Amino acid sequence: MAAIKDGGIKMSLQGKKVLVVGTGKSGIAATELLCANGIDTVLFDGNKELDSKTLYEKAPKLKEVPLILGDLTDEQIDEFDVAVLSPGVPTDIPMVNSLRDRGVKIWGEIELAYTFGAGEIIAITGTNGKTTTTALTGEIMKNYFKDVRVVGNIGIPYTSMVTGSTGETVTVAEISSFQLETIDTFKPHVSAILNITPDHLNRHHTMENYIRAKEDITKNQTADDYCVLNYEDEVLRDFAAKCPAKVIFFSSKSELSEGFYLDGDIIIYAHDGVRDEVIDVNELNLLGKHNFENVMAACAMSISFGVPMDKIVEVLKVFKAVEHRIEYVTEKRGVRFYNDSKGTNPDAAIQGIRAMNRPTLLIGGGYDKQSEYDEWIEAFDGKVKELVLIGQTADKIEECAHRHGFMNTVKKDTFEDAVNYCYEHAVSGDAVLLSPACASWGMFPNYEERGRIFKEIVKGFKE
Repeated sequence: MAAIKDGGIKMSLQGKKVLVVGTGKSGIAATELLCANGIDTVLFDGNKELDSKTLYEKAPKLKEVPLILGDLTDEQIDEFDVAVLSPGVPTDIPMVNSLRDRGVKIWGEIELAYTFGAGEIIAITGTNGKTTTTALTGEIMKNYFKDVRVVGNIGIPYTSMVTGSTGETVTVAEISSFQLETIDTFKPHVSAILNITPDHLNRHHTMENYIRAKEDITKNQTADDYCVLNYEDEVLRDFAAKCPAKVIFFSSKSELSEGFYLDGDIIIYAHDGVRDEVIDVNELNLLGKHNFENVMAACAMSISFGVPMDKIVEVLKVFKAVEHRIEYVTEKRGVRFYNDSKGTNPDAAIQGIRAMNRPTLLIGGGYDKQSEYDEWIEAFDGKVKELVLIGQTADKIEECAHRHGFMNTVKKDTFEDAVNYCYEHAVSGDAVLLSPACASWGMFPNYEERGRIFKEIVKGFKE
């Protein structure tokens, strides 16, 4: 295997036996990569009712791979050297603890891909803004480098894109806190932590654990590498002092002597005693201060990676918002519909509200990740006419809204009922915003499906 710049060696899997845990998109891609490289691999899923025929129809390359469903015995565990967990598998459940206790190395799909990949990596994490920043950074890289791969939590398994990578390959990876729990030697040349606000506490249990997972994106970096941090995030500003990489800050509020900052409507790059104007935000196709932060983070990563500023600005002027993130859908009867299905936590959903410039009917609610909704409700700031609630958190959010004096709430049994209600009650000049502040699980397999169905419904409304 290739040597890492800091002198470490990526672990070779030749002669090892690997257990892949999870049969979703990530697990399938990991298994296919292992099999393509001749690694002895077994696929496991805790759902003993899983239809193996459907699995093999979805992934015909895996027909010869042994499949274990339900439970693992101690004897079976002892056969394995490495277990590769899909991101949705918690690292502290009894089955994973048993693997770890019996000496099995615990990896995630990110570590596996890194083991087989080549070239340099840009890795992006944070509570919010990851997908937009990853997509934008990927486009900037593609405008300057020949072989660029955009992977990770953005919806493309990293393991599905490493085959054929070379020393000239640039990989731009969106990395979630779940994925960062299971890295070992993974080492980006440039990393970014965009922000840290409470999220996924049902998985990480404490805010300290969640912060540690995010900061671990830098754990194998050295002084030869770069880390881009949000100066306005107190946790990240404090982290800068112990970050092993060279830190580049960006800020939407403060003038920086070094880094990227917003001066009125102008993004400034301060470096080496000079202040270069990068772009007027009115030239961007992105709405809201949070998106200006995403742009500054992408600029900081790209300039650290050696991309000339003129090549960066070329992309900034044409880049459009990613699907499901404050995405304009259509206008019917003078009502504009926006899909912000990726607003899966209160802080992300606050950005959706801030981007609205019309009276808004807001669809919220979904799976309960143990979030608190006070700041989200307070951010309504006179913009939200009515809050239409669905899912597991409907009662909790309604109670919070009423506690803050916002009484215009209604609960609906189904997602379609909620969207139809908004269409029936909105008037010309209003906006309807899907920005749930909650995960989609329980009603939808993922936020993409939630957003897709929203768009399908509203496009079917009469003019």
